[in-house]
Amino acid sequence: MKKLLTIASVLTLLTLFSAQVFAATNSASDINKTIRGRLQRTVEPGGWVIVDHGQKFLLINAQRFQSESWFKEGADVEANGEPREVMTTYMEGTPFEAESLKPVTAQGGNQVTGGDRNRTRVIVSGDSLVQAQPDTAILTVSVVTQAKNALDAQQQNAARTEAVVRTLKAAAGAGSEVKTSGYSLQPQRIYRENQPPTISGYEARNTVTVTIGDLTKVGPIIDAAAQSGANDIGGVAFTLRKDRPARDEALGQATREAMSKAQVIAQALGGKVVRILEVQEEGTVRPRPMYEAEMARGMIAQKVSTPIEIGSLEITGRVQLVVEVEN
Repeated sequence: MKKLLTIASVLTLLTLFSAQVFAATNSASDINKTIRGRLQRTVEPGGWVIVDHGQKFLLINAQRFQSESWFKEGADVEANGEPREVMTTYMEGTPFEAESLKPVTAQGGNQVTGGDRNRTRVIVSGDSLVQAQPDTAILTVSVVTQAKNALDAQQQNAARTEAVVRTLKAAAGAGSEVKTSGYSLQPQRIYRENQPPTISGYEARNTVTVTIGDLTKVGPIIDAAAQSGANDIGGVAFTLRKDRPARDEALGQATREAMSKAQVIAQALGGKVVRILEVQEEGTVRPRPMYEAEMARGMIAQKVSTPIEIGSLEITGRVQLVVEVEN
């Protein structure tokens, strides 16, 4: 009987102790607390902490105050609220739910941000346009044949295309690329009202693409292709094979323009740019091929040299900066 009473007493003591610990834990988290410190971003995207004498308090309801003009990194604030027992991804600081949050004011009621200095965050963008001379030409030529039956159209096309390819390789020279980029053999149909379509013949098309680095050869290659049997010139495109230098130049110019805008805004506010908070490259547009107009079949049959005028390519860049201006 004595042993049973002893066990019951122990169980009672353990129950009372657990209840006291649970009550103490809950009461600690429910006590309102006022903290003063500086707003800082967290390693977790979109997160904010208040740093108070080296101790971090994670604002779990920061979005409630982010629309305020004074809510920015480095601002000195005072928060009143309660610590919360919640789990976050990185657990950076003690989770804290603020019932109120306001900027700390100095004597006389002036707002103090980032120490004793008033700073403003400014977002600016810069655009640039760089012109570059193309170094590569891409020509598209086709051999088109028609016949009553598919086999004749195909064989006629094969013979003429073989002659065109030989001519193109000889005219383009070493370092060029000549390759087939398309082939089709399709029936030609006649459509009559209230009647099913009938096949009148077949058309074979073999398209060859020539890529060259010597732009002076563009006109002679077109002439040679037409004389050897090509009867459809799809056009000529000029582009940059290595466009990185031009893209870097466009990016640099865009960055300098954005920084110049930031400095103008800072001077207008009576201050200066003290630091760059964020840089975003909004992208550079690669130079798109510049096309010559499609050439009519009647023109390529004439025995005159084809004139080709090569223009410039345009590469654009855009950068966005987030800077801090001290007034």
